[in-house]
Formats: sequence, C-alpha cells, structure tokens
Amino acid sequence: MRANRIRNLLFVSFLASAATFASAPASAQNPYDGLWQVTVVTKTGSCDAHTTSTVNVTDGKISGGPVSGSVGSGGLVRVSINGAYANGQLSGNSGSGKWNGASAGVACSGRWEASRQ
Repeated sequence: MRANRIRNLLFVSFLASAATFASAPASAQNPYDGLWQVTVVTKTGSCDAHTTSTVNVTDGKISGGPVSGSVGSGGLVRVSINGAYANGQLSGNSGSGKWNGASAGVACSGRWEASRQ
C-alpha cells in the first residue's frame, strides 16, 4: 500500500514539475515548458498498475509537496520523492523513462511515458 503511495507521488511530482516547466515566462525559452500528460506503469512489485496525470513544466524545476527534480535543457528528467526515483528523456513533444522505489520492504519499478498537451 505504501509502495503505491510512493509510485503515485513520484508520478504526481514528475507531472507537477513538467507542468511548472511549461508555465515559464516566454523569456525562459525552455523547449520543454508546457503541460504534459504522464502515464506511469508498474512492471514489477505490487504498486498500482497504471496511473495517468497532467503536469506543468517551468524553468526546468520539478516541485510540489515532497517532490524534487529537474528537466534539463536537453530534456534529461530526474525526479525523487520519498525514496522513489525516476529518470528519462524528453524529446520534442514526448518522452519516456524508468522509475523505481521501495517502502516498508516492498520494491516496485516500471516505466513512464509523457506527451505534451
């Protein structure tokens, strides 16, 4: 149950960071600013099988609650939240990567995919 919460928080944090990046002022001119729909899929472990959410990316900063992370100007994504981690790559209007985490002895991992809205 806690592993599901970690996975959901990871997903929400990635989405929130992507959403923050997207709402940056025009002067920032970051190629990944905007709204992104992110789908998180569990491949191993007992976390929720599938979660989808929308986030905003602003100035490459990923934030929101216990989430921290970044989206680099080259599209590299790195996110951490309560012991769970995600990384991957955005390119143009889409992206993908992997995530993993463990809580209370339960390990989960999988992949995520994102598309610009």
